[in-house]
Amino acid sequence: MRQDSVSISRFYSSPLGQAAGRVLAQRILDLWPQADGLSLLGVGFPQPVLDPFADSARRLVVALPEAAGHDRWDATGRGNATVIGPEARLPFPDGLFDRVIVLHGMEEAGHPRAVCREIWRVMAPEGRIIVALANRAGLWSRAERTPFGHGRPWTKRQIASLLGDCTFQVTASTHALYMPPIPSGLIGSGAEGWERAGAFLAPALGGVVLVEAVKRLYVEPGGGAVAPALSAVKARKGRAGMPTDRAGQCPGDRREGS
Repeated sequence: MRQDSVSISRFYSSPLGQAAGRVLAQRILDLWPQADGLSLLGVGFPQPVLDPFADSARRLVVALPEAAGHDRWDATGRGNATVIGPEARLPFPDGLFDRVIVLHGMEEAGHPRAVCREIWRVMAPEGRIIVALANRAGLWSRAERTPFGHGRPWTKRQIASLLGDCTFQVTASTHALYMPPIPSGLIGSGAEGWERAGAFLAPALGGVVLVEAVKRLYVEPGGGAVAPALSAVKARKGRAGMPTDRAGQCPGDRREGS
Protein backbone atom coordinates (compact mmCIF):
# COMPACT_ATOMS: atom_id res chain seq x y z
CA MET A 1 0.00 0.00 0.00
CA ARG A 2 1.43 3.38 -1.02
CA GLN A 3 2.09 6.03 1.60
CA ASP A 4 -0.46 8.81 1.61
CA SER A 5 0.68 12.31 0.73
CA VAL A 6 -0.45 13.71 4.08
CA SER A 7 2.02 11.45 5.93
CA ILE A 8 4.85 12.44 3.58
CA SER A 9 3.96 16.11 3.95
CA ARG A 10 3.96 15.73 7.74
CA PHE A 11 7.49 14.27 7.62
CA TYR A 12 8.80 17.17 5.50
CA SER A 13 7.27 19.61 8.00
CA SER A 14 9.38 18.12 10.81
CA PRO A 15 12.93 19.36 11.57
CA LEU A 16 14.44 16.17 10.13
CA GLY A 17 12.27 16.40 7.02
CA GLN A 18 13.10 20.06 6.47
CA ALA A 19 16.79 19.24 6.64
CA ALA A 20 16.33 16.33 4.22
CA GLY A 21 14.42 18.52 1.77
CA ARG A 22 17.09 21.21 1.97
CA VAL A 23 19.89 18.71 1.26
CA LEU A 24 18.08 17.09 -1.67
CA ALA A 25 17.18 20.47 -3.19
CA GLN A 26 20.84 21.51 -3.05
CA ARG A 27 21.96 18.30 -4.74
CA ILE A 28 19.48 18.94 -7.56
CA LEU A 29 20.68 22.54 -7.86
CA ASP A 30 24.24 21.20 -8.21
CA LEU A 31 23.04 19.50 -11.40
CA TRP A 32 20.55 22.10 -12.58
CA PRO A 33 21.58 25.57 -11.38
CA GLN A 34 18.65 27.14 -13.24
CA ALA A 35 15.57 26.27 -15.27
CA ASP A 36 14.72 29.68 -16.69
CA GLY A 37 11.88 29.53 -19.19
CA LEU A 38 11.64 25.73 -19.13
CA SER A 39 8.68 23.45 -18.46
CA LEU A 40 9.30 21.29 -15.39
CA LEU A 41 7.35 18.28 -14.11
CA GLY A 42 7.63 16.79 -10.62
CA VAL A 43 6.48 13.18 -10.20
CA GLY A 44 5.65 11.37 -6.95
CA PHE A 45 6.00 13.81 -4.04
CA PRO A 46 8.59 16.32 -5.32
CA GLN A 47 7.31 19.44 -3.54
CA PRO A 48 10.24 19.66 -1.05
CA VAL A 49 12.75 20.23 -3.88
CA LEU A 50 10.74 22.36 -6.32
CA ASP A 51 10.71 25.75 -4.61
CA PRO A 52 14.07 26.88 -6.12
CA PHE A 53 12.46 26.61 -9.59
CA ALA A 54 9.01 28.00 -8.79
CA ASP A 55 9.68 31.55 -10.00
CA SER A 56 11.99 30.85 -12.95
CA ALA A 57 10.33 27.92 -14.74
CA ARG A 58 7.84 28.77 -17.46
CA ARG A 59 5.62 25.93 -16.31
CA LEU A 60 5.91 23.82 -13.16
CA VAL A 61 3.49 20.94 -12.55
CA VAL A 62 3.33 18.33 -9.77
CA ALA A 63 1.86 14.93 -10.71
CA LEU A 64 0.73 12.98 -7.64
CA PRO A 65 -0.21 9.28 -7.90
CA GLU A 66 -3.90 8.81 -7.20
CA ALA A 67 -3.18 6.11 -4.61
CA ALA A 68 -1.37 8.70 -2.45
CA GLY A 69 -4.26 11.14 -2.29
CA HIS A 70 -4.16 14.88 -2.81
CA ASP A 71 -1.77 17.35 -1.22
CA ARG A 72 -1.95 21.01 -2.19
CA TRP A 73 1.28 22.71 -3.21
CA ASP A 74 1.37 26.40 -2.33
CA ALA A 75 3.96 27.59 -4.84
CA THR A 76 3.18 30.99 -6.31
CA GLY A 77 5.16 31.00 -9.55
CA ARG A 78 3.57 31.35 -12.99
CA GLY A 79 1.96 28.30 -14.55
CA ASN A 80 2.29 26.11 -11.44
CA ALA A 81 -0.31 23.42 -10.78
CA THR A 82 -0.94 20.05 -9.08
CA VAL A 83 -2.67 17.14 -10.80
CA ILE A 84 -3.60 13.69 -9.52
CA GLY A 85 -4.14 10.53 -11.52
CA PRO A 86 -2.83 7.08 -12.47
CA GLU A 87 0.96 7.05 -12.13
CA ALA A 88 1.44 5.30 -15.50
CA ARG A 89 -1.04 7.50 -17.41
CA LEU A 90 -0.03 11.13 -17.10
CA PRO A 91 -2.64 13.62 -18.37
CA PHE A 92 -0.24 15.52 -20.64
CA PRO A 93 0.50 15.58 -24.37
CA ASP A 94 3.68 14.14 -25.82
CA GLY A 95 6.90 16.14 -25.48
CA LEU A 96 5.59 18.82 -23.12
CA PHE A 97 8.28 18.99 -20.42
CA ASP A 98 11.95 19.99 -20.67
CA ARG A 99 12.87 18.77 -17.18
CA VAL A 100 11.45 16.09 -14.84
CA ILE A 101 12.21 15.45 -11.16
CA VAL A 102 11.09 12.15 -9.61
CA LEU A 103 11.02 11.97 -5.80
CA HIS A 104 9.04 9.28 -3.93
CA GLY A 105 7.69 8.24 -7.31
CA MET A 106 9.26 4.82 -8.00
CA GLU A 107 9.84 2.99 -4.69
CA GLU A 108 6.17 2.07 -4.30
CA ALA A 109 5.13 2.05 -7.96
CA GLY A 110 3.48 -1.18 -9.05
CA HIS A 111 5.16 -1.04 -12.47
CA PRO A 112 8.25 1.21 -12.38
CA ARG A 113 9.08 0.57 -16.05
CA ALA A 114 5.59 1.67 -17.14
CA VAL A 115 5.96 4.85 -15.05
CA CYS A 116 9.37 5.51 -16.59
CA ARG A 117 8.04 4.98 -20.12
CA GLU A 118 5.17 7.38 -19.49
CA ILE A 119 7.57 10.02 -18.21
CA TRP A 120 9.66 9.52 -21.36
CA ARG A 121 6.54 10.12 -23.47
CA VAL A 122 5.72 13.51 -21.95
CA MET A 123 9.33 14.76 -22.14
CA ALA A 124 10.72 16.86 -24.97
CA PRO A 125 13.53 15.35 -27.09
CA GLU A 126 16.86 15.78 -25.26
CA GLY A 127 14.94 16.70 -22.10
CA ARG A 128 16.58 15.90 -18.76
CA ILE A 129 15.34 13.87 -15.81
CA ILE A 130 16.60 13.46 -12.24
CA VAL A 131 15.43 10.36 -10.39
CA ALA A 132 15.93 10.38 -6.61
CA LEU A 133 15.37 7.00 -4.94
CA ALA A 134 16.08 5.42 -1.57
CA ASN A 135 19.55 3.82 -1.59
CA ARG A 136 19.50 0.10 -0.80
CA ALA A 137 22.86 0.44 0.98
CA GLY A 138 21.89 3.47 3.07
CA LEU A 139 20.35 3.80 6.52
CA TRP A 140 17.32 5.76 5.30
CA SER A 141 15.86 2.78 3.43
CA ARG A 142 15.48 1.10 6.85
CA ALA A 143 13.87 4.10 8.55
CA GLU A 144 10.14 3.32 8.36
CA ARG A 145 9.22 6.61 10.02
CA THR A 146 10.47 8.43 6.93
CA PRO A 147 9.13 8.22 3.33
CA PHE A 148 12.40 6.55 2.26
CA GLY A 149 11.74 3.49 4.45
CA HIS A 150 8.75 2.31 2.40
CA GLY A 151 8.60 0.35 -0.82
CA ARG A 152 11.59 -0.94 -2.75
CA PRO A 153 15.04 0.65 -2.28
CA TRP A 154 17.31 0.79 -5.33
CA THR A 155 20.97 0.60 -6.23
CA LYS A 156 22.56 3.02 -8.65
CA ARG A 157 23.04 0.24 -11.18
CA GLN A 158 19.35 -0.71 -10.99
CA ILE A 159 18.27 2.87 -11.60
CA ALA A 160 20.62 3.22 -14.55
CA SER A 161 19.37 -0.07 -16.00
CA LEU A 162 15.74 1.05 -15.70
CA LEU A 163 16.48 4.37 -17.39
CA GLY A 164 18.44 2.65 -20.15
CA ASP A 165 15.55 0.24 -20.81
CA CYS A 166 13.29 3.28 -21.23
CA THR A 167 15.60 4.95 -23.77
CA PHE A 168 17.30 7.41 -21.46
CA GLN A 169 21.06 7.90 -21.37
CA VAL A 170 22.53 8.44 -17.92
CA THR A 171 24.77 11.51 -17.69
CA ALA A 172 25.54 11.95 -13.97
CA SER A 173 24.86 10.50 -10.52
CA THR A 174 25.44 11.36 -6.89
CA HIS A 175 24.31 10.49 -3.35
CA ALA A 176 22.71 12.52 -0.58
CA LEU A 177 21.39 12.23 3.01
CA TYR A 178 24.36 11.03 5.02
CA MET A 179 22.94 12.22 8.33
CA PRO A 180 21.31 9.47 10.41
CA PRO A 181 17.48 9.40 10.09
CA ILE A 182 16.97 10.30 13.73
CA PRO A 183 14.28 12.87 14.59
CA SER A 184 16.56 15.20 16.50
CA GLY A 185 16.96 18.92 16.08
CA LEU A 186 20.72 18.55 16.51
CA ILE A 187 20.89 16.12 13.58
CA GLY A 188 18.85 18.36 11.32
CA SER A 189 20.76 21.53 12.20
CA GLY A 190 24.04 19.84 11.33
CA ALA A 191 22.84 18.34 8.04
CA GLU A 192 25.40 20.13 5.88
CA GLY A 193 28.25 18.90 8.09
CA TRP A 194 26.98 15.34 7.85
CA GLU A 195 26.85 15.70 4.07
CA ARG A 196 30.45 16.87 3.81
CA ALA A 197 31.74 14.14 6.15
CA GLY A 198 29.69 11.36 4.55
CA ALA A 199 30.62 12.34 1.00
CA PHE A 200 34.29 12.19 1.98
CA LEU A 201 34.29 9.06 4.15
CA ALA A 202 31.62 6.83 2.56
CA PRO A 203 30.32 8.39 -0.67
CA ALA A 204 28.23 5.35 -1.70
CA LEU A 205 26.31 5.14 1.59
CA GLY A 206 24.10 8.21 1.28
CA GLY A 207 20.45 7.54 2.00
CA VAL A 208 19.35 8.62 -1.48
CA VAL A 209 20.75 7.97 -4.95
CA LEU A 210 20.19 10.72 -7.54
CA VAL A 211 20.68 9.90 -11.22
CA GLU A 212 20.42 12.36 -14.09
CA ALA A 213 19.64 11.18 -17.61
CA VAL A 214 18.77 12.60 -21.04
CA LYS A 215 15.86 11.47 -23.18
CA ARG A 216 17.02 9.85 -26.39
CA LEU A 217 14.85 8.84 -29.32
CA TYR A 218 16.86 5.62 -29.48
CA VAL A 219 19.83 4.03 -27.75
CA GLU A 220 22.32 1.79 -29.55
CA PRO A 221 21.89 -1.91 -28.60
CA GLY A 222 24.22 -2.59 -25.71
CA GLY A 223 24.95 1.13 -25.54
CA GLY A 224 26.24 2.78 -22.40
CA ALA A 225 23.32 3.62 -20.19
CA VAL A 226 24.90 1.98 -17.13
CA ALA A 227 28.56 2.84 -17.67
CA PRO A 228 28.23 6.65 -17.65
CA ALA A 229 26.54 6.57 -14.24
CA LEU A 230 29.21 4.36 -12.70
CA SER A 231 32.12 6.30 -14.16
CA ALA A 232 30.63 9.77 -13.64
CA VAL A 233 30.34 9.47 -9.89
CA LYS A 234 34.06 8.67 -9.53
CA ALA A 235 35.04 12.10 -10.79
CA ARG A 236 34.12 13.93 -7.59
CA LYS A 237 33.26 12.02 -4.45
CA GLY A 238 29.80 12.84 -3.16
CA ARG A 239 29.04 15.21 -6.02
CA ALA A 240 27.67 14.72 -9.47
CA GLY A 241 30.41 13.72 -11.91
CA MET A 242 29.16 16.03 -14.67
CA PRO A 243 30.54 19.60 -14.46
CA THR A 244 27.85 21.97 -13.24
CA ASP A 245 27.89 24.18 -16.33
CA ARG A 246 27.32 21.16 -18.61
CA ALA A 247 24.81 19.45 -16.36
CA GLY A 248 22.69 22.57 -16.25
CA GLN A 249 22.38 22.84 -20.01
CA CYS A 250 20.10 21.22 -22.49
CA PRO A 251 19.48 22.08 -26.15
CA GLY A 252 16.71 24.44 -25.11
CA ASP A 253 19.10 26.33 -22.84
CA ARG A 254 21.61 26.78 -25.64
CA ARG A 255 18.99 28.14 -27.98
CA GLU A 256 18.07 30.80 -25.47
CA GLY A 257 21.66 32.00 -25.25
CA SER A 258 22.28 31.99 -28.97
